[in-house]
Amino acid sequence: MRCPFCHSPDSRVIDSRETDEGATTRRRRSCPVCGRRFTTVEEPVLAVVKRSGVSEPFDRNKVIAGVRRACQGRPVDEAQLAVLAAKVEDAVRATGSAEVPSNEVGLAILAPLRYLDEVAYLRFASVYRSFSSAADFEKEIAELKRLRPGSTDEGPPGDDAGSSPPS
Repeated sequence: MRCPFCHSPDSRVIDSRETDEGATTRRRRSCPVCGRRFTTVEEPVLAVVKRSGVSEPFDRNKVIAGVRRACQGRPVDEAQLAVLAAKVEDAVRATGSAEVPSNEVGLAILAPLRYLDEVAYLRFASVYRSFSSAADFEKEIAELKRLRPGSTDEGPPGDDAGSSPPS
């Protein structure tokens, strides 16, 4: 690491610590030429490979922007979007790969979005998975109902559509 004071190409690491729950490494360094000390912060680069083959750095703000469009008019605030983006980044980084295809980022968005807001999930999934008919929506809604905790296929209370007629 080049010294920021005398520009010597060499430096010695005095101390290393993980910060941000292991997402970054803070290193205290000393320059053997001028003797001054400085700190560096290292963060592993995570690249997203788009369908076109172009690679770009992962950007939480892009995740938030995409999900924000799906959440338009829904009771979802910025703090919830930030938490979702952090979960997505954690899931993508957990793959251990320095380059991740963009479709894996989309898949990583779907799971936490399903629990955040079902309508926003359907909106995002319909675009991401290229729904082409009402049957695609019906299939996804059926899956949402199946995964909902404590769900039954009877529909909401007072709705007799899912229950069988009395005998």
